[in-house]
Formats: sequence, structure tokens, C-alpha cells
Amino acid sequence: MKKPELKTIVTITIAAFILYLCIHYWPAAAAILSTILTALIPLLIGGIFAYLINILMSFYERNFFPRSAKKFICKSRRTICLILSIISLIALIALVISLIVPQLVSCIKLLIAEIPIAIQNGISYLEQANILSEELMQKLSAINFQSEIRQIAATVFSGIGSILDLFAGLISSFISGITTTFLALVFAIYLLIGKDKLTIQITRLAKRYLKEKHYSTITHTLSIMNDCFHRFVVGQCIDAVILGVLCTIGMLLLRLPYALMIGTVIAFTALIPIVGAFLGGGVGAFLIFMQSPLQALIFLIFLIILQQLEGDLIYPRIVGSSIGLPGIWVLAAVTVGGGVFGVFGMLIGVPVAATLYRLLKNDLEQHECLRANTNSQAKS
Repeated sequence: MKKPELKTIVTITIAAFILYLCIHYWPAAAAILSTILTALIPLLIGGIFAYLINILMSFYERNFFPRSAKKFICKSRRTICLILSIISLIALIALVISLIVPQLVSCIKLLIAEIPIAIQNGISYLEQANILSEELMQKLSAINFQSEIRQIAATVFSGIGSILDLFAGLISSFISGITTTFLALVFAIYLLIGKDKLTIQITRLAKRYLKEKHYSTITHTLSIMNDCFHRFVVGQCIDAVILGVLCTIGMLLLRLPYALMIGTVIAFTALIPIVGAFLGGGVGAFLIFMQSPLQALIFLIFLIILQQLEGDLIYPRIVGSSIGLPGIWVLAAVTVGGGVFGVFGMLIGVPVAATLYRLLKNDLEQHECLRANTNSQAKS
């Protein structure tokens, strides 16, 4: 028996044995995999952070004295650009919070105050319309909805458990989230500082342990994937900012309430392709409705017109043309991604679909070109 055939048989045997162990001892294997994935979560989140920060950092690196030959600038360029990127993201998050939180708190207070009034107005309307019986109307009118809402809230909180246990659980979750985020950010910083060296090391390992054909295929696929994700993230952010600014300006001109907050919310939710702006619009319409139903209707009409103009004029130029994915496949990617992975699936569905679309398109073009050359040579 030849040596390559023996090596193949041994590989298949080992793989089959490992598969048998995983199936036979699946609970233990699942527990081990769950533990490993839990331990890797900060690293995975750190990788996502690093990729997103790298987009902004690369922009700063291209514009931070790019032609300078001074040693200090060349050595400090990456560190300074990384610091600028992190500061920019923190400033952006602080700006969003400062625009949303204060007005959101006032909206919640208004909502709590207006619910009993709205219920009473509804009862008065039903009484005037003679829809319900007099006995039922008397029972409804006798209810103090303000105290009932307070009792319901107290019952909900008492049903959850003691305040001390609830507070301890919240503190534990908060500390766990902060720790995970901190570890992920530290890992992302290490990745970004040493990304050139890390790239060289991964390239050397891949060339050593992968066949040339497999290495070329993986490199080509990752290159296209990186280009699609980069273009999508940049284009989607620019489109979201433009939509949020236009929404805010339009609401200020129409003298609609909560213009800054709703414009910020719509810009944030517009990061989700196609459906994001409507999700933010639904929240905005509900908040405006509590103050004025007519203004809420005006806002919905304005948002539909704005979204239509944005979808026809802005989005195709900024995002659609950059990733090269037809509109029908964008909708399919958002639908499938959202159905499988929720909001995260909506965010990554479009660039993943754009990657697959470009790979299939390139493969088909190469195959058709090869077939055309073969046919022309056969005819000659």
C-alpha cells in the first residue's frame, strides 16, 4: 500500500473515531464546547471590536502625515491613530447617550402620567357612544387607574423577588458585562497594535500547513469578504448619519417634538438595512402620539417620504453600488439573517450575501470565459 493512501486511511479512521466519541458522549462534549465558547466570548467580541476600530484607525493612518519620513511620526503613527479612533468612538457614544437619555426619561414620565388620562378619555368616549351597558360603565368609572397602575407595578416587583436579590443580580450582570467588555477591548488593542506582525505570522503558518491551491482560495475569499464588510460598514454608517440628520432637520422645520432624540434613534436603527429606519420611526411615532396624534401622523407621512427618497437616491449610491448586491438579495439577506440570528443576523446578512454573490459571480465569469476560449480554440 502506498504511503499517501495509508495516510488518508489513518486520517479518516481518526476522524470517524472522534465523531463516534462526540455522538456517544454528546452531553459531555456539549458541556466542553459550551465552556470553551464561553471562555472565547471576550476574544470573539475583541476581534469584532478590532475590525470595527481598524476601519477608523486605517482612515487616520492614511491622513496622519502619510508622506513624513521622520522616525518619531512613523513609530508613533499607529499608537496615535489608535488613541484617536478610541476617543472618537467614545465621544460618539457619549453624544448619542446625551441626546437620547434625557428626552427618553421625560417621555417615560409623560407616558406614565398620560396613560390614566387616556384610559379615562376612552371610557368617556364609550359612555357617550352608548357602546357599553350603564352598569359596566359605572364600574369602569369607579376605578382609580392611577392607583391600579401603581399596584400592578408593585405586584410585578414583589413577584420578581426581594429588592436585595434583584439588586445583587443586576450588579452581578453589570460587573460581568463590564469585565467582558474590558477584556475584549484590551484584546482588540493588542490585535490592532500588532496587526502587521500577526498578519505575517498567520501567513507563514498558512503557507506551511496548507496546500498552495487551498491557500490561494482562502486568501481570495477572505480578501473579498473583508472588502464587502469594509464597504458595507462605512457605507451604512454614512447613510445612517445622512438619514438621521435629514430626519432631524425635517422634524425641526415641521416643529415636531423630540426632533434630536428621534433623529438620533433613527440614525442608530438605520444601521440595520431596509427595516431599521422604520423600527426607529415606530418608536418615534409612539412617543409623539402620546403628545399629539395629529403630529404623530404628520411624522409618519414625513418619514415614509424621507425613507422613499433615501432608498431611491442615497442608499443605492452609498451602500448598494459599493457592495454590488442587487436590492432583492439585500432584502433576502436581511430577512434570512434576522430570522436565524436576530438583529445581529440583520447586520451581517448583507455583507455575507454580498461576499457569496461576488464569489459566485467571479467563478461564473471565469468558467464562461474559459468555455469561450475552449470553443474558439476548437473552431480554429
